[in-house]
Amino acid sequence: EKSSRIVLGDLVGAEHELLDEIHKRLVQCFLDFVILMELSRRPFSSQDVVTLIDNKHQILLKSDMVSNCLNTLERDGLVKSNANSGKRIFTLTERGKETTRKFLDAKASSLGLLLSLFISE
Repeated sequence: EKSSRIVLGDLVGAEHELLDEIHKRLVQCFLDFVILMELSRRPFSSQDVVTLIDNKHQILLKSDMVSNCLNTLERDGLVKSNANSGKRIFTLTERGKETTRKFLDAKASSLGLLLSLFISE
């Protein structure tokens, strides 16, 4: 009986690790959407984004990854930056605001599509 508890405990631990890894990969893969949604609430610097994701998702991203993503979003016209006290502060452009609105409108469809990747009938 005691050994079955250990095995079940290991299974729960392994499941927790797997879910943590999936969560981390989803945040990394959809970092642009995560950033856009956070910027819809208020302006951020790249370091603010790193701190926010660490606090909210317990995932410490490299600042280069966040900076590259922000630069791509800026190049795509979704965000703009302004220098403020030596650091760049990012805000959504009108195109970025429209994109976040469309994303929120399509949230249920997007979730269904994502789930269909993992669940077969």
